[in-house]
Amino acid sequence: MRRHIIAGNWKMNMLLEDAVALATGVAQNTKELGGVDLVVAPAMLAVAPVAKALKDAGFTHLKVATQNMHTVPTKGAYTGEVSAQMLKDAGCDFVILGHSERRQYFGETDAGVNHKAKVALAHGLTPIICIGETLAEREAERTFDRIEFQVRAALAGIDDKNLPALVLAYEPIWAIGTGKTASPEQAQEVHAFIRSILSKLAGDEIAQQVRIQYGGSVKPANISDLISQPDIDGALVGGASLKVSDFVSLAVSSNA
Repeated sequence: MRRHIIAGNWKMNMLLEDAVALATGVAQNTKELGGVDLVVAPAMLAVAPVAKALKDAGFTHLKVATQNMHTVPTKGAYTGEVSAQMLKDAGCDFVILGHSERRQYFGETDAGVNHKAKVALAHGLTPIICIGETLAEREAERTFDRIEFQVRAALAGIDDKNLPALVLAYEPIWAIGTGKTASPEQAQEVHAFIRSILSKLAGDEIAQQVRIQYGGSVKPANISDLISQPDIDGALVGGASLKVSDFVSLAVSSNA
């Protein structure tokens, strides 16, 4: 059975003190939950303080992610970037890759996401790889074409045995920050399609081990309906992860 995973993408929000308070508040109120994996992804400057605060308080169940990283794994002349080695040193366990906002605003490419995923896996970071179609692509009935292209591009050259170590996050771009959410049936249809691609790439056994999150205006009011679907293994959450009560509600609803 695949464990549910709830990851909060805090984007460019929270000053250091607020980020630490949010993370420790979530951790304190979820420490008894044993059936769900929980991840917070603060802004880059808050990663180390949040990770340290959780470690010092003994909260090992709440993991820390970063929202991006560079392809060079250690160090180099890459102004403004951080490496996988630096992120591990700061206390990260996960890294979000290929979010639509990174693709739209910063020119992230499918090839670049693939490169970063390989680096992350090689250096002990779990990649959460984001994929999703635009509204125009959905209306043109190109959702499956776009999703298959992104999945195959993101996973190109990754050994089959490493696939269960990563997470895929289906985020229809038209539902991110808009208040619109794919219906549970719409989301399940795409998640099942993603798993069918994984099966073609690596076989049914491995495909059944890979966790696929849903993202796009997920909130306490709709999380239960979404994760009740057989191929939806959790959520990558934006705005609803910025309040302790909301995050805890998402975690409780997802606790198997």
